[in-house]
Amino acid sequence: MRLAIDTNRYRDFCEGREEAVKTFQLAERIYMPFPVIAELRSGFACGTLARQNERVLNQFLNRSRIVILFADEQTLFHYARLYAQLRAQGTPIPTNDLWIAALVQQHNLMLYSRDRHFDHLPQLPRAP
Repeated sequence: MRLAIDTNRYRDFCEGREEAVKTFQLAERIYMPFPVIAELRSGFACGTLARQNERVLNQFLNRSRIVILFADEQTLFHYARLYAQLRAQGTPIPTNDLWIAALVQQHNLMLYSRDRHFDHLPQLPRAP
């Protein structure tokens, strides 16, 4: 399974939540969209454990199964189509999550997130 993770599932993994740990173990590769890393680092910057959290994140990112996903020109087309779909449905989602969805769709990944607003994009495969 090629898994794209959302911020909340990274936190679940770091906290040792059994379901997240098992899912991460089953993944052949784990993809971290750039907005996830940005959200994490923003949270670190506002907290009291910034150095410790940054060290843990860097160790995670340096694992051989971890791939960071950045936007490119193709991502922009996926973003625009998803934005138009959500707007037509009247079901907007947060901007960072729209970037995550575009990257998931572009790279044919399975999304691992607890956010229910991704349910408005049924074309995105979801990990349980």
